[in-house]
Amino acid sequence: MMLSLSRRWVVNAPKTTFIAPKILNRSLHLAPPFLLDDYVPRYMTLSSRDAAKKRSLAYAHLRNCNLCPRECGVNRYEKTGMCLIGEKAKVNTIAPHFGEEPCIQGHNGSGSVFMSGCNMRCIFCQNYDIAHQRNGMDLTPEELGDWYIKLQEVGNVHNINIVTPEHVVPQVALSILHARDQGLTVPIVYNTSSFDSLASLQLMDGLVDIYLADFKVWKPSTSKRLLKADDYAATARESIKVMHAQVGDLCFTGDGIAKKGLLIRHLVMPGKQDEGAEIMKFLANEVSTDCFINIMEQYHPDAHVGKPKRAKSDSKEEKQEV
Repeated sequence: MMLSLSRRWVVNAPKTTFIAPKILNRSLHLAPPFLLDDYVPRYMTLSSRDAAKKRSLAYAHLRNCNLCPRECGVNRYEKTGMCLIGEKAKVNTIAPHFGEEPCIQGHNGSGSVFMSGCNMRCIFCQNYDIAHQRNGMDLTPEELGDWYIKLQEVGNVHNINIVTPEHVVPQVALSILHARDQGLTVPIVYNTSSFDSLASLQLMDGLVDIYLADFKVWKPSTSKRLLKADDYAATARESIKVMHAQVGDLCFTGDGIAKKGLLIRHLVMPGKQDEGAEIMKFLANEVSTDCFINIMEQYHPDAHVGKPKRAKSDSKEEKQEV
């Protein structure tokens, strides 16, 4: 179920109920604030000077990695840190993807690039074989950027959707700048757990159009047990506020395709609906009452979840409660 915190216009769509902002006190011919006539990706408006600064900063971060809250500080050209990824991004899958929100996948699919490896260790991970086992091919930023062009020209995708980029932010930044020089013109989606450092978000500012951000859990005790990161919630709160400051609320063109803004995902987990409620309050009070949220119920862990702490619950009831 996807919703805007302040408004309630229901539109049925596959796998989700899309609750979009209601047009109040407006003539029908007037575009609401979330509707765009046209859109130019942010990276296309970046000056050559700013692009050069980002390239330089990306290489510097690789030599002293602090681009996630782990702050390993390793030289990625020589060894790896928590994510176990070095100077090259390891990519598992590159293809048009039709498993995203309708406003992201559209009619032609989202040009998804699934990064291998992760800076988290979620015991309920649904992409365990990708995130924990590091399967895939090693690509330079230039090779990665060339794949974006192929997705655009051959796949005719609506966007480039970089999935789990938190641990390869320098490589992603360099790949976007390379693809821009090669003719990339579609928006960039940064598909993240929200376990990002402010330094990485600063590097991506001006390169990302849509932040597709998870907010998993609220309590440090829960994140320590389930995510192996007791500072997750505090980090996610700060990261999401920065993301919204960069791109604002989710905006669409007339065909219903999202082009710019923040979209939050929250997976309702068994027994954690109270934490979901706290997350909703935070988003409404400290981010935006027009923030779009996809409340998901497909909890299906493929990693090592351990012993259950409660009986099986009705996930639909818990989702509705959130």
